Amino acid sequence: MARSTPRTSAAPRPRRTFGDFVKAFLAFLALAVLVLGVPVALASQVGWPLPDEVPSLDMLRQQITVKTFIYVLTAVVWLAWAQFTACVLVEVKAAVSGFGMPTRVPAAGASQALARQLVAALLLVTAGAASFAPGLSQLGQSLEDQPRPGVAASAQQTPGQQAQQAAQDRAAEQAESDRQAAEQAREDGTKFYRIQPPEGRHHDSLWEISERHLGDGRRYSEIYELNKDRVQPDGEKLSKASLIRPGWIMEMPADAYGGDLVEMPDEAPKVSEKVREQIVEYSRSGDHAQATGNTAKGGAAASTGAVDTDTTQFVLPRDWATQDRSAATAGPADAAHASAAEAGAQAQAADADDSSFGLPEALLASPLLAAGLLAALGRRRRTALWQSAMGTLTGRGATPPPVPTGEAANVQDALFVGADPDAVRRLDRSLRGLSAALTAASRPLPTVYAAWLAGGEIHLQLGDGEAAPPAPWQYGQDQTVWRLDPAAAEAAPAGDSAAPYPGLVSIGTLGGNRLLLNLEAVPGVVALTGAPADRSAVMSSIAAELATNGWSDRLTITLVGFGEELTALAPTRLHHLPEIDDLLPVMEAETRQRAGALGAAGHDSVLTGRTGHAQDNRWAPHFVLLAAEPTEAQASALAALGADAARLGIGYLLGTPTQNLPGAVWELEATSDGRLLAPVLGLELQAQTLPRAQHEAVVQLFRDADGEIGHDPDPGAPPFLVDVTEQGRPAVYARIIGPVELIGLGTPDPDRAALMTEALAMCLLHREGVNPRVLAAALWPRGVTDDVRDALIERLGEWLGTEPDGTPRLRAGAAGRLTLAPSVVSDLDVLRSLHYEATQGRGARNAGIRERLLTDALGLVRGDLLPDRPAGRYRWLSHEIIDAQLPLLVTEVALTLSEHQLGKDRPEQAIGALSTAMTLSPADERLWNEMLRATHATGDTGRLAALAATLTTRAGELGGGRGLPPRTAALLDELLPTWRGDSATAS
Repeated sequence: MARSTPRTSAAPRPRRTFGDFVKAFLAFLALAVLVLGVPVALASQVGWPLPDEVPSLDMLRQQITVKTFIYVLTAVVWLAWAQFTACVLVEVKAAVSGFGMPTRVPAAGASQALARQLVAALLLVTAGAASFAPGLSQLGQSLEDQPRPGVAASAQQTPGQQAQQAAQDRAAEQAESDRQAAEQAREDGTKFYRIQPPEGRHHDSLWEISERHLGDGRRYSEIYELNKDRVQPDGEKLSKASLIRPGWIMEMPADAYGGDLVEMPDEAPKVSEKVREQIVEYSRSGDHAQATGNTAKGGAAASTGAVDTDTTQFVLPRDWATQDRSAATAGPADAAHASAAEAGAQAQAADADDSSFGLPEALLASPLLAAGLLAALGRRRRTALWQSAMGTLTGRGATPPPVPTGEAANVQDALFVGADPDAVRRLDRSLRGLSAALTAASRPLPTVYAAWLAGGEIHLQLGDGEAAPPAPWQYGQDQTVWRLDPAAAEAAPAGDSAAPYPGLVSIGTLGGNRLLLNLEAVPGVVALTGAPADRSAVMSSIAAELATNGWSDRLTITLVGFGEELTALAPTRLHHLPEIDDLLPVMEAETRQRAGALGAAGHDSVLTGRTGHAQDNRWAPHFVLLAAEPTEAQASALAALGADAARLGIGYLLGTPTQNLPGAVWELEATSDGRLLAPVLGLELQAQTLPRAQHEAVVQLFRDADGEIGHDPDPGAPPFLVDVTEQGRPAVYARIIGPVELIGLGTPDPDRAALMTEALAMCLLHREGVNPRVLAAALWPRGVTDDVRDALIERLGEWLGTEPDGTPRLRAGAAGRLTLAPSVVSDLDVLRSLHYEATQGRGARNAGIRERLLTDALGLVRGDLLPDRPAGRYRWLSHEIIDAQLPLLVTEVALTLSEHQLGKDRPEQAIGALSTAMTLSPADERLWNEMLRATHATGDTGRLAALAATLTTRAGELGGGRGLPPRTAALLDELLPTWRGDSATAS
């Protein structure tokens, strides 16, 4: 509707009735008697409450008389009068300010309610009563007409600068202007709602307002569109991710209904003058909103970000907290970080439409989950590789895991691209630092319902308002939110405190802010509804992140009715039960045990057990994820178990196709379009999921890492072999074992040399091919745009050149993966090929050829892999296992050559080969044992004794702090029986 009337002051007051004046007069008398008459009567009849002499112990020994009793009773009346007077002052202050809720006077429920009624009746004949405490602007209406209680929320209260009272003599032209605006509102049938928190609550939410007055909470976006960016009575605006506040005016869609709506001007007499003035003033500001609001009518708008996030426990961090304010105060490093993050977001958005690379978006959009899976996969592969080398899996040779193919390869690439290990590190250190700070101050851990990660900041949503947070933490939007800014989170030191909140797990994002729900803190069962596939994708994501996250120490996850294959991710954390009947007796026993242990330890919850100097591992959490449909009896049993679960460190998430699950305190709904809805919490998130295809591929990656390979590849064949004959000269030769040297290439632009060299190194270490998005994520961890990435690939191709037949040496395969021509090799490729030829090729049949090939292989070792890494570069190597593969490969070469040399009675050559390998693997027990044999073969007893003494001094390094390994000690007993006595003498 058109609103062209210029902005003016308030409208004329409505005429007061005789009854209003009677009420005001009686209220004045009552207040005068209670506030002034009571103290005057007490002072004149009994006396002042203050004693006329200093109290002493003798007074307590005196006999209690009637006079004493009267004095005590009088003191009680004085206290009651003081409390009531305080209530009156509080209510008058709230009425005058015109905004917000009155402050609660402790233990003054009835007194404050009486004061509120009297003050409201007194001010009913003035303009100031309109903005009084919630509910008083509708005095005289029935309780049924009051707003239905909404969801409580936590929000920062910012006092408004309201006018105290309308001027008595309004100009005639202003009154005429108001009349015209009211007539226009009547023609358009515009309805308004004034935000009024239900009794005992802080805030309403757009979701609940929409649910009450439009019949569907999902139509909250229509209200948002009608009111966004319009100036409210307190001077603020409803903006993206902003809370609605008491006293604000909301224009409503035309089909809104409900007794607490105001349709101007017909219903103006039902509201106070000040509310009427505010609505008339507000109605002039909505030219831009009406059209969009009418367009959106009839369904929830699909726009993202325009979401009110006022919820029961959760407060979305404000935009200014993550963008405007940080930009204004950030230093150069912060500005660069923000710029890179923005570029990364743009690149990810652009790549979302690029299907040529085939990477699953679900993992690309899950940085914490991807980081946990990638780190766990790397650890698993290193462990399996080491066990293989130690002979516990496939013999003495170290067998690397197979190169993933198909969907597993795409998932592995997506993990690499999507992972944000820095965010995991910041979150982990920040939480442990908070725990350490609270312990130092002898304070317990507060209950944390959720954490928001927003623009580098960490926001913890507490259960209740707490005392001031320990530095460097600060209050967030109110006292129920603790915030840590990006600089403090980045600088958080690594501590040894126990993980305070291991139950935090990502469930989705809203406007770029990631929400982690603390399953351990939920006071009951969390129900997840939706279609089976949608529920399964959400639950798989939650299970995988809990099993691999980097901000927990010890926890147990029990999967019921689904996910048995997920136990491959973390066999020590994940357990599977087929039926709910298998779960109930286990959890009943654990609930009793934990309750008893808490009582015996004197803790009121597991949180107090995780702080202090006696941090107890018994308080590690247990999370139960159920996909099996419970019967009514089972649901009741689960509800009973969940009632006290938060205190005991137990969390329940139950996937169910039905709503209204008994005992469910929160209900989430997974939708087919990838959203996660929480109507009671007022949240609509983009869900974090692990769909079935990626679920299976992740499991396959972990099984392959453990040696559970579905196919039967040649375990000894490296992925790429080089022609090691005289005719096999490469066109481009890169030496990366030791200081980097590039042969056959020109000198690149100095400004791009480091970047180009790193890109070449990554391609050399992945002969199977590198996804361009993986390459970009490796070189620019904080993100980069497509054009920058493509420009680098083009320059890299030009630098490497072409083959004699014109074929480029940098090629893109059918799946878009970048591969190098066989003429571009590294010394690592040559080392692998020499070892393969010596053990499985020509050298396997000829000892002389084997010796020459192994000797040439050791000659390639000049140090560690890429030792001179520039600061901030090659961080992607932390996700690789090449740093573990290379030392093991060199060890295998040295052991094989040493065996050959000892067979030829050449112990000195054997010692030389072993010494070369020890530069990369100084703690490998096999090398030391072989060194003992080679030294013994020299016949020099003194040299052998010196080596034994060196081994004894390094016993902790070799034996993991438990002394010399048993095999090494047994070998020394055989070769040098006196070594134990020599060691004791030296000690």
